[in-house]
Amino acid sequence: MPQVTDHGGGVRSVEVPIPDNPLGNTLVYVVDTDRGPVLIDTGWDDPASWDALTEGLTACGTGVGEVHGVVITHHHPDHHGLSARVREASGAWVAMHAADIAIVRRTRETRPGRWFTYMADKLTAAGAPEEHVAPLRTARSRLPGLSPALPDREIVPGELLDLAGRRLRAVWTPGHTPGHVCLHLEENHPAQLPGNGRLFSGDHLLPRITPHIGLYEDPDDDSEPDPLGDYLDSLERIGSLEPAEVLPAHLHAFTDAPSRVRELLDHHEERLTGLLTLLSTPLTVWQVARRMEWNRPWADIPYGSRNIAVSEAEAHLRRLVKLGRAEAVPGSDPVTYTAV
Repeated sequence: MPQVTDHGGGVRSVEVPIPDNPLGNTLVYVVDTDRGPVLIDTGWDDPASWDALTEGLTACGTGVGEVHGVVITHHHPDHHGLSARVREASGAWVAMHAADIAIVRRTRETRPGRWFTYMADKLTAAGAPEEHVAPLRTARSRLPGLSPALPDREIVPGELLDLAGRRLRAVWTPGHTPGHVCLHLEENHPAQLPGNGRLFSGDHLLPRITPHIGLYEDPDDDSEPDPLGDYLDSLERIGSLEPAEVLPAHLHAFTDAPSRVRELLDHHEERLTGLLTLLSTPLTVWQVARRMEWNRPWADIPYGSRNIAVSEAEAHLRRLVKLGRAEAVPGSDPVTYTAV
């Protein structure tokens, strides 16, 4: 039986497992409304995950067929993966921010080979060695989440969602994805904790761990957005809400959001400062990623996680360039960066 937690005030969470992932599970929130339960996120599209979600809903005193709506914090497969099955079982609407809806639509229309070619080209440009890039050039298996459900409602930042009898307001928090949203439940805390309601924070604000901030991957977009800059700005907005409690998509609920925001802001500033020290000599993105401090030595980081690390390193480099604290070395190929 999956772990179900009653957070009070008509809000429960169900632990839905993520296969072969150290995070362990996604916390899917079940919010009671006057028209039936509404889910915040759904979990990974996997048989064991589906069983956990459906059994968890039964333990909450309802069932998947009773779900009225699904609110998705962002498009990643551990959040959006089961949306199609929930909608098929219940007829529920599925809502997401427009920026992430665009990603879902593009993902559904892009052939897997196009993604592998794009990733191989990106890694080559980052200075990755050929032995790391080569498997992508011959890859044939499908990536997870390449046929996600196309949402049928758009989450509009600043507006209340259509949840009968509840006040749930969308807060746009780009960074982890371009369309990530947090959801502010503008109701008194059921245990009367001091602060302004409760915040469903998705992956934007988590206890103990920092969310991945990489590049917004788009094979057809040559612009250079600044995901880390977006994330840091979004953190400031969330801190100013001062919610009584944060209900994240992973780990556990916590209080004192402003302190956690400050910890994350400090963490990224320390990381940027450390990168400037590394850039006393010109380095490629790959070389920067290898030298950055991760939660384990580079030699112990799995293949797929190395690709994520390279994306995160490039996001930090892009932030330094936009701040005027680093620059690309003219004529370098692959591109190297140096501190200014």
